[in-house]
Amino acid sequence: MTGFLGNILGSLLKLVYDVVSSTMGSEPSSISFYAIAIIFTTIVFKLMLLPINIKQTRSTRKMSEIQPLMKEIQTKYKKDPQTMQIKMQELYKEHKYNPASGCLILLVQLPIIFAFFAVFRNPAQYAFTEPGLYESMAKNFLWIANLENPDPFIWGLPLLSAATTFIQSKTMASPSAGGDAAAQSTQKMMNYMLPVMIFMAARGFAAGLALYWVVGNIFTIVQQMISNKSVLKIKGAK
Repeated sequence: MTGFLGNILGSLLKLVYDVVSSTMGSEPSSISFYAIAIIFTTIVFKLMLLPINIKQTRSTRKMSEIQPLMKEIQTKYKKDPQTMQIKMQELYKEHKYNPASGCLILLVQLPIIFAFFAVFRNPAQYAFTEPGLYESMAKNFLWIANLENPDPFIWGLPLLSAATTFIQSKTMASPSAGGDAAAQSTQKMMNYMLPVMIFMAARGFAAGLALYWVVGNIFTIVQQMISNKSVLKIKGAK
């Protein structure tokens, strides 16, 4: 599956690279066509996944809204699991919420995301398959001489990867009053642990992969901020 999707996404990267290199004229000295192609391809990729991401956001928000009601049912019928299950199903039906939707949406995305990672780990295999093409390309990006190698500075893309991951988790957080305290505590811990893990991983990533991660995070942050603002407007109108 990864190989099949990787070839498709690799073709997308190659197409974007060809468009960039043919329309921009001379290659900038500070940012290679390859780096620009990574940025544009990431944006195109995020736009392709936008409908799925919007559905996931709505599912998460709906879960947050009904969580206090779920807690009430769990407390009231804790000694009667069968009735609890019936009441939960009634609650889901009333609020038109499918508890499996969030997992299904994530499962749809994961193979695509893994394939995209594979493309940036090995661009010569999936995107630039012509003999000698990838080797002859410039791959610099600002302070990075070669996007095949890890960023030489920890304050560069590794730190940006961690910072944008943290900001993304904060913009997507939707705590609800009366929610499960243990779940909220776990979520809060993950909000801090995941950026640290991403930071450590990005120090060993090819910088091209880290660049993809940062651009993707920025896209998601902007998308989520727009979504959150829309929700606030709707609530204010009510």
